[in-house]
Amino acid sequence: MNLFDVYPINPINIVKGRGSLVYDDKGTEYLDLYGGHAVISIGHTNPHYVKRLEDQLRQIGFYSNSVEIPIQKQLAEKLGHVSGKEDYQLFLCNSGAEANENALKLASFYNGKKKIIAFTGSFHGRTSLAVAVTDNPKIVAPVNETENVIFLPRYDEAALEKAFAENEISSVIIEGIQGVGGIHVAPESFLQKIRALCDSHNAVFVADSVQCGYGRTGKFFSHDFAGVNADIYTMAKGMGNGFPVGGIIISPKIKPAFGMLGTTFGGNHLACAAGLAVLEIIEQDNLLQNASEVGGYLIDELKKFSQVKEVRGRGLMIGIELPAELAHARKELLFTHHIFTGEAKPNVIRLLPALNLTKAYADRFLEAFTTVLNK
Repeated sequence: MNLFDVYPINPINIVKGRGSLVYDDKGTEYLDLYGGHAVISIGHTNPHYVKRLEDQLRQIGFYSNSVEIPIQKQLAEKLGHVSGKEDYQLFLCNSGAEANENALKLASFYNGKKKIIAFTGSFHGRTSLAVAVTDNPKIVAPVNETENVIFLPRYDEAALEKAFAENEISSVIIEGIQGVGGIHVAPESFLQKIRALCDSHNAVFVADSVQCGYGRTGKFFSHDFAGVNADIYTMAKGMGNGFPVGGIIISPKIKPAFGMLGTTFGGNHLACAAGLAVLEIIEQDNLLQNASEVGGYLIDELKKFSQVKEVRGRGLMIGIELPAELAHARKELLFTHHIFTGEAKPNVIRLLPALNLTKAYADRFLEAFTTVLNK
């Protein structure tokens, strides 16, 4: 049997990771500034994380949500404390797409409406409803198409007001910073406008924080920069540092009912142990501040390169837009300088490293980037 060939693969076999470094099967060291799509939040094989998982696995790794699982409540309490959303409710699942799927479904249960507002450049996942609100026709199968999604121009307040005036809106879903779309930061005034319109029309504000949340920007949720609360925040990626964990936190105004949502693997003992370890390290090592400081340093330094068209982002979620003649830069960083970065089409390098990235590693990247751009 062959693997289903849907991923473009770099010919590199990574077999070991420590902190912000990974190593291939030949012993070559790489600086990881991508973390496997923003997943590695506290560094590869963080010792506390590894011990948390080992200890839990020696007790029990899984049982279903048909029994009491106290570690779920511990995770909810810690998440509420670290995020500042202590009066919210937590539903655990397995991935970002599943989180967005559940959020949009829950919004419709709440207000009985169907129409969803999404935006150009958005990416929300690949499951049925999540991909329907994703702005990429290439990954939307005919069975996923629905008349219930209204796509609006990114950050256009007039278009947003018009859509609310002309439709019964169930929810608005928006990334605080678009990731796959190219690291575009939602203006604070636009997020405030969404909050106001949702309030006046009994719609649900869904803050997609799958990539831009969990401390990556220096605040726990990037939407927090706007000074307003969403009704539902969706999470995954850095939530488990590589272990599949996803979740939504839900405003107290939305009431649960038995059977409304459900999952087999979500909230299992191992997933919760991974999630607790991540939050404990974020809190203990003050990683929100580190993301803000090291990310701010990187952004300031990157803006000094005359060859760069634009630098976008916040904290350790950074997009570097390059001209077409420098489209080779990402591959050169990887194969010549052994630095992993991400991309967004057409020519944006994405930096999504672990939140404990050091200034020394940031300088290592800047030195290599200087060499690549000045060849």
